[in-house]
Amino acid sequence: MEVLFEKLVIYLSVTIFIVVIISYYLYKQKRDSRIVEEKIAIAKEEGLHEPVTLHPVIDVNSCIKSGACITACPEKDIIGIKDGKATIINASHCVGHGACFHACPVQAITLYIGTEKRGVELPHVDQTFESNVPGVYIAGEMGGMGLIKNSVEQGKQAVENLTRKIDKNVDADYDLIIVGAGPAGISASLTAKKNKISALTLEQDSLGGTVFTFPRSKIVMTSAMELPLHGKVKLFETSKLELLNIWNEVLSKNEINLKQNAKVESITPSEKYFVTKTLNGEEFTSRKILLAIGRRGSPRKLNVEGEESMKVAYRLLEPEFIEGKKVLVVGGGDSAIESALLLADQNQVTLSYRSEVFGRLKPKNNEKIKEAIANNRINVLFNSNLTKIDDHQVRIRVKDQENELVLGNDLVYIFAGGELPTQFLEKIGIRITKKFGEAILKHEK
Repeated sequence: MEVLFEKLVIYLSVTIFIVVIISYYLYKQKRDSRIVEEKIAIAKEEGLHEPVTLHPVIDVNSCIKSGACITACPEKDIIGIKDGKATIINASHCVGHGACFHACPVQAITLYIGTEKRGVELPHVDQTFESNVPGVYIAGEMGGMGLIKNSVEQGKQAVENLTRKIDKNVDADYDLIIVGAGPAGISASLTAKKNKISALTLEQDSLGGTVFTFPRSKIVMTSAMELPLHGKVKLFETSKLELLNIWNEVLSKNEINLKQNAKVESITPSEKYFVTKTLNGEEFTSRKILLAIGRRGSPRKLNVEGEESMKVAYRLLEPEFIEGKKVLVVGGGDSAIESALLLADQNQVTLSYRSEVFGRLKPKNNEKIKEAIANNRINVLFNSNLTKIDDHQVRIRVKDQENELVLGNDLVYIFAGGELPTQFLEKIGIRITKKFGEAILKHEK
């Protein structure tokens, strides 16, 4: 009887323990789901729930809520667990690096570009990065992959693919001409050198492409990447200057043939090769072409009166040298916010944004701009549009205000995004289509 009683006590103890564990698990799951629901509600209210670039779409029927996607994502609150399944919270914060895609153990994540409501224009490319024009390849930001690490990988893969198709019997100056010396172009140049194919890289501005235009202190890389002929780059929280120094070092060491300030005017396919002409009057022939020019090579202009003024700029290079100025920053994205914050330390800054809330900021930028507004460091004008730029003032129309606002002004910085070089691409013969929620990276079943 005593033994039976002891067994009963043990059984009841184990049962109670299991019930407690299950109850706590269910309570925690319900609590976590409620927290995620609250975050989604806030994201929708602040306009952050709609994706603006490459973003994950989760198959809830396959998801096992391992949380691997959440752990892998270097951004904050992009994905959360709700009702036992992964779900999107702040889609606008996603930068399209694809870490969640690779981390999911059951391949429940697909990467999509665009949504049913918001289309994204992209040139046509196949799985080898070749466009509809045979011999012309596209890699990096213009192809929809904007993160540095992804662009580096695409530049490498594109050259690996085109190397196998080079016909050495065709008489041309180079095997390959690479247009653009940003992350994709640099990686492609190094891969071409590694594969022993002759290549020329043409950059319209300076080494680094879009990265070169970032403010000096801007963080441009938050995860490791593999750079051809160099190895793994593990500089987390890397500044623009650190990254550019690495690129300069590896390009010089490998004697990469790079021409800066050489903007390409036209690329003309002939029967067997391509003729590339620059605005400098130079002309080159090549067997293959790789376009790595990015989407922001041509800044989008507002087309307002006075925009041609010398005091108007579309990028901020040396904010530490600007002091005691009345500055207007136009835009509501990360570049605009970061520039306004950098300038606010030594200048009187006004930020004009056409919407009523910031809709696609990184979490740190969102926190910093809210703090700056609360401390009156930056004067933010929501629902506003710049209408005129004069020598010493600007005019801004604010919604629901009868008269235009006139502000004293010394400098204007416009961050309205970049325009896809549609005419340039179409002149080559490349088709451009608008993607409304199309999968561009998915697991093969």
